[in-house]
Amino acid sequence: MTLKMTAGRGARLSIAGLVAALGAALVLLVSGGHASGEATSMKPRAEVSTKAAALESAMDKLWEDHITWTRMVIVDFAAGLPDLRVAETRLLRNQADIGNAVKPYYGAAAGNKLTSLLRTHILEAVPVLQYAKAGDKPKLTKALAAWYANAHQIATFLARANPHNWPQAMMDSMMREHLALTTKEAVARLEGHWAADVAAYDQVHAEILDMSHMLATGIVAQFSDRF
Repeated sequence: MTLKMTAGRGARLSIAGLVAALGAALVLLVSGGHASGEATSMKPRAEVSTKAAALESAMDKLWEDHITWTRMVIVDFAAGLPDLRVAETRLLRNQADIGNAVKPYYGAAAGNKLTSLLRTHILEAVPVLQYAKAGDKPKLTKALAAWYANAHQIATFLARANPHNWPQAMMDSMMREHLALTTKEAVARLEGHWAADVAAYDQVHAEILDMSHMLATGIVAQFSDRF
């Protein structure tokens, strides 16, 4: 997974508009022409059992690790820091942790499949960063398309696992927003727009907690006898 530096700090991005435009086009492609406006969080529950609260807390930790180590990789890559490989390894471990977390409910095969999809989610972000930094628009377009296609695969996997609580449209919206916000964060960091970078990470953090709560709430609803 190791990211190679393909351009120096002087290579400023002139492609932020391309990233935004392509992201919007892919939203329409995946959603079949409907804009993404679905809610990405479930209504709060009046009462939460101890087991349900523990699941939600554990899920929050896993997904916060996901965005934390993604950010570390982005920062290390942008600055050419020597701990990049270590951060990458920790980020990939998180994908296995998430897959393992769903095995008690969906089985080992499903957990392993989710880990595989999430590893691809991470690995396909690598060329997005590389081509964005290099300013290679054709290759960036191709890399973004592959990244969004994987996001749709993750959404479909989740929707099939729990169709009543995780409908396809909601999962697609959730994943598209996650990629769009992560891309916004990465572009701000690569361009050296520090205030925008911090603001983007705050948005990523808020969205990932919505995602985490949606997933935890869906598991509790589907397996209510365990909670």
